[in-house]
Amino acid sequence: MADYQPLPVTLPFPTPRQDVFDLLHGIWDRNWLTNDGPVLREFQAGLQKELGLERLHIVSNGTVALQLAYQALGLEGEVITTPISYVATASSLVWERCTPVFVDVDPKTLCIDPGKIEEAITPRTTGIVATHCYGLPCDVEAIAAIAAKHGLKVVYDAAHAVGSTYQGRSLLEYGDISTTSLHATKLLHAVEGGAVWCATPELHEKVHYSRNFGHDGPENFIGVGINGKMSEFHAAVGLVNLRYLDDILAQRKECHTLYDEALDDANVVKLTPPDGTDWNCSYYPVLFESESALLQTFEALAMDGITARRYFYPSLDTLDYVKSAELTVAHDVTRRVACLPLMYQLTADDIERVAAIISKTA
Repeated sequence: MADYQPLPVTLPFPTPRQDVFDLLHGIWDRNWLTNDGPVLREFQAGLQKELGLERLHIVSNGTVALQLAYQALGLEGEVITTPISYVATASSLVWERCTPVFVDVDPKTLCIDPGKIEEAITPRTTGIVATHCYGLPCDVEAIAAIAAKHGLKVVYDAAHAVGSTYQGRSLLEYGDISTTSLHATKLLHAVEGGAVWCATPELHEKVHYSRNFGHDGPENFIGVGINGKMSEFHAAVGLVNLRYLDDILAQRKECHTLYDEALDDANVVKLTPPDGTDWNCSYYPVLFESESALLQTFEALAMDGITARRYFYPSLDTLDYVKSAELTVAHDVTRRVACLPLMYQLTADDIERVAAIISKTA
């Protein structure tokens, strides 16, 4: 093994400690630790302004964000969804007693293929849950047309998509509801957290009450709710990190450019965003020629202390609590796709180190 420090697939953004400590003093002085305190409200307002959105609620995590979306829209029965996403996209549907129906993906973006959605619709179908995979946009126009034709609700899992835009609009501004994650692995994080954007004031109001037990004041309740609030401590980290979002996005794009150049001759396929997309470059996914080539390259990377990850593997229809499906593209690409190291701390030398190994082994 060469004399290198280990290189993980990602690390959390290194939040400036003193900036957080300054906010923590105020939190302790006020003794207002949670329940929609002033730091959370400032973070929420700042994120809305940064993304150009109204009707955005910050919540405790990205999975709760999805559950709140399903409840607000009244999803039940069958919900058509993607097999290529983090497990929470599927498990949250099952948790809410919906039946995920998986359809295949577009081989260019690995997002759900609209051409496969309509043929999967049955009388029991109530919605579509699609993931903007790696922060690349789904075909939002085609999905909107299908949903309107069949009277279906649309939820976008935009966990990877903060900072991505399509046709000049944040990717969170599509569908009936969009959700995102503010987990420590995301380019904008609050250690743990998520957010819910709603297309209408009525949905926004439903999420407002349901994220806080249904509280309408101390003694009145509107509907059934859960505890989906973010604490002031998490909000402090998120608020500080938000100040650096433009810098984070610029650095991600620079890393993508360096990877593109370094892997120019490597035997891998790089995903490219559709026209009209300003990609946040939140991941650097590549497709290997075969699963054996991927595994051989992973072994060579590991020998040099480098970790890549099979985001996202396996295809979600192989989970033991859902119905499997014949998904030619998804079953192929999930065996061959990997995400390379990408983080704020990544250097040009790190990228050259990764690319040199891939170029030799892929």
